[in-house]
Amino acid sequence: MVHLLEYTAALPMELHLLIATLPIIPAKFIMSSSVHSIRTLFIITVAALIQHASSVSKPHQLNFLSNSPLQEGDLGQTGWTQSTLDHISKSDYEVLLLPGDLSYADRIQQLWDSFGRQVEPLASQRPWMVTQGNHEVEKLPVLHTSTFTAYNARWQMPFEESESNSNLFYSFNVASGVHVIMLGSYTDFDPQSPQYKWLQADLAKVDRAKTPWIIVLIHAPWYNSNTAHQGEPESVDMKQFMEGLLYQARVDVVFAGHVHAYERFTRVYQGKADDCGPVHITIGDGGNREGLASDYIEPKPAISVFREASFGHGQLEVVNATHAQWRWYRNDNDEQVAGDSLWIISLSSNPACKL
Repeated sequence: MVHLLEYTAALPMELHLLIATLPIIPAKFIMSSSVHSIRTLFIITVAALIQHASSVSKPHQLNFLSNSPLQEGDLGQTGWTQSTLDHISKSDYEVLLLPGDLSYADRIQQLWDSFGRQVEPLASQRPWMVTQGNHEVEKLPVLHTSTFTAYNARWQMPFEESESNSNLFYSFNVASGVHVIMLGSYTDFDPQSPQYKWLQADLAKVDRAKTPWIIVLIHAPWYNSNTAHQGEPESVDMKQFMEGLLYQARVDVVFAGHVHAYERFTRVYQGKADDCGPVHITIGDGGNREGLASDYIEPKPAISVFREASFGHGQLEVVNATHAQWRWYRNDNDEQVAGDSLWIISLSSNPACKL
């Protein structure tokens, strides 16, 4: 069941994005779109929603959650998952982005279905765009050696429209002003890989005069001061191979999941603060069954600005070509009070970062 509608009138530059790492929805809710340069797109699926603004003066929002598993005790299907979904339902947003670990089905296929039922009230109203995490691999030695079988069947993203050859990495435009790139941490990413070559070509096509913002989603974070998930190749090696590409393209923000906590870094490149590098944000605190990652490396690295092990979600409000505001909200708070916030200036508008 797919509802797809494109308006001819472009949305205003302002837009809201909601990022969340939530569980996956059943196959009947999967969308496949022939639209790549998205102006206004309604999709019924657990992906990203771009909703037509009721007023030109009203900013648009993107909402982000992360690691929402589909099992009891997880974001996908735990009480914390439902808490996150309840908080999102009260938000005013247009696009939901999920950086992997959706249902936490882990080869139990009924959990994909139950996750779909849990998120359907929201997913039927706004489309969500997703990338994969380690819990989507679902590989069994000898018995089932293929990876991402259920994920690719149930969550077919419009990858072909961005000239990708894989559902595991793709890109799309939001309101012609924001370019969103979804990368795969668990598929090949070395310089000879299809993903690397696709990323090079995709970044080269972005006209920053027309598309001032670039946002990237991965699952395994490249920067992380939590003791959880340290030294994993999906983080270390992918950063080594691809960080230079993102830096040269002046990517504004990189969102990640995987670590079940929240952390925001300053603009950074090669481990050091850099005014022309992206802001890295880990938002893996959607409500997973494995609980929170509460232990951090001490002392806190200078590049780590804010970190907290709490379930929650975040919202990025792109106001115009130069300014956006990021807010992170805890589930513990009944009211929408930001636990962390930041005004971000687009790198395309920074003269010092011109290439």
